[in-house]
Amino acid sequence: MEVIDGFLNLNKSKNCTSHDCVKKVKRIFNLKKVGHTGTLDPQVTGVLPLALGSATRFIQYLPQEKSYEGIIQLGIKTATDDIHGEILSQKDIPKLTFDELNNSLNSFRGTFQQIPPQVSSVHVKGERAYKKYWRKENFILPSKEVKVESLILKDWNEAKGQLRIEINCSAGTYIRSIARDLGILLKSEGCLYDLRRIKASGFSEDTSIDLEYLINKENHKEKFIIPIEDALDHLPKINLTNELDILYWRTGRQIELKLTNVIKNHNQFEKHKFLVFGNRYKLLGIGIYTHKDFDLLLPKLVLNPQ
Repeated sequence: MEVIDGFLNLNKSKNCTSHDCVKKVKRIFNLKKVGHTGTLDPQVTGVLPLALGSATRFIQYLPQEKSYEGIIQLGIKTATDDIHGEILSQKDIPKLTFDELNNSLNSFRGTFQQIPPQVSSVHVKGERAYKKYWRKENFILPSKEVKVESLILKDWNEAKGQLRIEINCSAGTYIRSIARDLGILLKSEGCLYDLRRIKASGFSEDTSIDLEYLINKENHKEKFIIPIEDALDHLPKINLTNELDILYWRTGRQIELKLTNVIKNHNQFEKHKFLVFGNRYKLLGIGIYTHKDFDLLLPKLVLNPQ
């Protein structure tokens, strides 16, 4: 097996599961360890960042916001809350102007409680909800808080009952649930007609790579790997140049900070997490800043020396 550490910004196609993408990338790069930063439904396309090798340990430190472009279909309710599921009921399409519909979307802007789709990967007593649904078990999913930073109505086709939106939201937000709940709000029905993820975990669509292209360019595949430190560039950085400090870091002991340690100073630290580097700008892991009687760096994620 090869030793490859970093991220791959994959552009997922339709009719392919996130798990399928992981398996194919493992095969292409001859790797044992590949993980995704959040699944996409098989019919959803777009940005699917994958972590390779030791980068899997850094997934939780990536930016959490995600952005989508999608089409919501009004007047139709399905079992899966998207157009690909069994149609359960149909109602008249509401007659609304663009501005009236845009005002209705205010209910889905900001922070609010959302119930995930029953056919989803949410855990219910240790099992995925969709497995219980397909066994026709009765269960109730609790609501959870989600945050929509922006929700832009791009187009409204009243004749078809379709609205095109662009949305920037927190991780764990279900666009299918927004489609379903919008239909209910408008005294109609709603489901997701089409969806594409255009940003996720700090990666964007314009730098993503198709899996088929990656396969065809197999001899040059390494050039598409994004270094861990580049993917985590939103974090402030600390450089450890003293060999004793590096030894302390490797053995999980706290280190007293000095001003010369700071490579990149951010005005606001993200929960006081730092990317930590050693000599020759070698990534050592992630540390947590704390202050007692003096400034300290506590090892949080320590990479094994190679």
